[in-house]
Amino acid sequence: MTDEKRIRVAVNGYGVIGKRVADAVAVQNDMEMAGVADVTADWRARMARAKGFALYAADPDRAPAMRAAGLDVAGGLDDLLGSADIVVDCTPKKVAARNVETYRETGIRFILHGGEKHEVTGHSFVAEANYASAIGRDSTRVVSCNTTSIVRTLGALKRAKLLSAARGTLLRRATDPWESHLGGIMNTLVPEPEIPSHQGPDAQSVDPDLDVITMAVKVPQTLAHLHYWSVRMPHNASRDEVLDAFRASSRIALIKMSEGLGALNAVKEMMADLGRPNDSLYEVALWEDMLTVEGDELFYAYMVDNQAIVIPETIDAIRALTEAERDASASIARTNAALGVGTLTAT
Repeated sequence: MTDEKRIRVAVNGYGVIGKRVADAVAVQNDMEMAGVADVTADWRARMARAKGFALYAADPDRAPAMRAAGLDVAGGLDDLLGSADIVVDCTPKKVAARNVETYRETGIRFILHGGEKHEVTGHSFVAEANYASAIGRDSTRVVSCNTTSIVRTLGALKRAKLLSAARGTLLRRATDPWESHLGGIMNTLVPEPEIPSHQGPDAQSVDPDLDVITMAVKVPQTLAHLHYWSVRMPHNASRDEVLDAFRASSRIALIKMSEGLGALNAVKEMMADLGRPNDSLYEVALWEDMLTVEGDELFYAYMVDNQAIVIPETIDAIRALTEAERDASASIARTNAALGVGTLTAT
């Protein structure tokens, strides 16, 4: 937009989430990429350059090796931060927490992701739940993929006054698909050792009023997560009332097994056919024809794309922190339009 100052965004860490954040920023008409920082000298960094993103060395000690590999390195992390309005940290778990000191010394606003603790920023973000409280902050944490899905779905029920308490069982993918050759479980299931699992308390860091308990088990596949939920509602409700509550969220997509979407791989294939980058499912894909209501009890299941669901939330968090948009619904609509969120709908 010619009459609007674009937000200059730095991405620190060009991995599974970082490359998707960079691609998403690049298609927003009120943002532009200042560049990406990383420490690798392999194909991932080459992809960043191929897409036209300026490349920086996140660790100055890595710059010589990156240049020796033929990469055009524009400078160090400090140089990148000096050219940006905000940085999105997509580095591995616990690395981001160590980067916070640098961000605070620089005075740049920053966004962390769900691998870090809530206490690092003092604020955890899901756009439909608490956009307003992030406006103008120096930092926030976009919560994990599973927590994002929990807050989206339970938040939709809460807004429709259909939520008293929720209990969920999570079947968690073993590892990210691109690195499944390096590790991950085979021929077994691994329960998370404590009940509640960490996702329920994490959802309460966004909305403390949620009565939610989660249980989780790691399963030997890499496509996505699968959630099963049992919800107690404050009163008897019809199935249509529940479906209308979910439809009110633009980031929950109702899908049908009867249309051939009976498994995770089928939904991912549909994302590819829609032309989504990296086959990304930004929405919670909730099975409409499985959803069951018995009096004041509700049962449903949905799919979470662990690599994609936090991307639209990150874009909205950028606008909130920089005060580029104070209206949550306006930011959500703008992000959705740029990413194609809402094109996955039940007939």
